[in-house]
Amino acid sequence: MSEEAQKKDNFWLYVGLVTAALVAVLIMVKQNENEKFAPIKQQLEENTALMNIRVLN
Repeated sequence: MSEEAQKKDNFWLYVGLVTAALVAVLIMVKQNENEKFAPIKQQLEENTALMNIRVLN
């Protein structure tokens, strides 16, 4: 009985470790995406700022 209980405990430990590893990988990929597209986002914001000119008659 005790051996079976130990296996169950290890199973949930492994599930928790795999889940934590997957979450860490997803966070790192998302951070890399943000860094990669930061210059493009800045350029789009600059273009928007330049086009927001009010014409007064």
